[in-house]
Amino acid sequence: MTRVFVYEYMTATGLGRDPASPEHGMYLEGRAMRDALVEDLRRVPNVEAFAFPDEAAPIEPEWFEETCSSAVSDRTLVIAPETDEILVRLARLVEDEERRGRLLGSSPRAIELTSDKLAMAEHWWEHDVPTPATTDREPTPCEAFPVVWKPRDGAGSTDTFLIRNRFELAAALAARDPARPMTLQEFVPGRAASCAFLCGPNGNVPLVPTFQFLSDDGRFKYQGGELPIPADLAERAVRLASRAVACVPGLLGYVGVDLVLGDTADGACDFAIEINPRLTTSYIGLRAIADFNVAEAMLRIAAGEPVGQLKWKPGRVRFGPDGGVRWC
Repeated sequence: MTRVFVYEYMTATGLGRDPASPEHGMYLEGRAMRDALVEDLRRVPNVEAFAFPDEAAPIEPEWFEETCSSAVSDRTLVIAPETDEILVRLARLVEDEERRGRLLGSSPRAIELTSDKLAMAEHWWEHDVPTPATTDREPTPCEAFPVVWKPRDGAGSTDTFLIRNRFELAAALAARDPARPMTLQEFVPGRAASCAFLCGPNGNVPLVPTFQFLSDDGRFKYQGGELPIPADLAERAVRLASRAVACVPGLLGYVGVDLVLGDTADGACDFAIEINPRLTTSYIGLRAIADFNVAEAMLRIAAGEPVGQLKWKPGRVRFGPDGGVRWC
């Protein structure tokens, strides 16, 4: 029997549990991912999956460290924001020599690279992966607007701004957290999309690409997604996202790539935006149309085992960040 410990940061800490909290949306998102993944893992033969219950929050660090140790769990899957190095610190705790835990996820080094938006952009440039021009300087009134200003290690579009003119620049400068390192990025027009992968030692397997719904208030707040997308766009998304993950060593398990698909049919205006080295909300939609157990496939690919052809159900699904799913 393989024991898999699923640790989801928002629910384990209780952050955002209060509906009045500004983090409540991230709490609902985290809970939806955790519950869906644990349910799917429990349907895998010879696998026992468990997570901290909501009522146990906040979980003391010692509980996490004890539970992820090899004496308790065979594998630990961590779902946490990259902000303030939360995800990479938890990954390092799992793999600490004293605990000898095993991550069902990307290595700390891969998390460190992909969590740093400037370092990731520079890495992609070195490997000829199209991505918007990115710098760590502060925007000025002399920018070639529009531009995107966002935290260097952010998650969930927190403190992210689309700046289209000097007035919006002044508002962004006043609203952002001055203590957070930021990146300034070229704005590229197109359709927001993502492509998830199941990554393993023998290669990366793309899943069905997804459209992303983002708020139109200039803050890029995630509002769910829809899949599958048209076949021509899906082919472009998989082609670009495959290049984006292939040059990053240490990715393992479920990994998401955010993209912008431009308006040219040849994909010349498509850009990779960032890599999420962890489970993302697209899992909710993917498991709905999968004619297989996505969690079981993830376990097999992470272990270097073949899974054969992945089959998908007909139809189209829309899903929300809170885990709601409806067929279109």
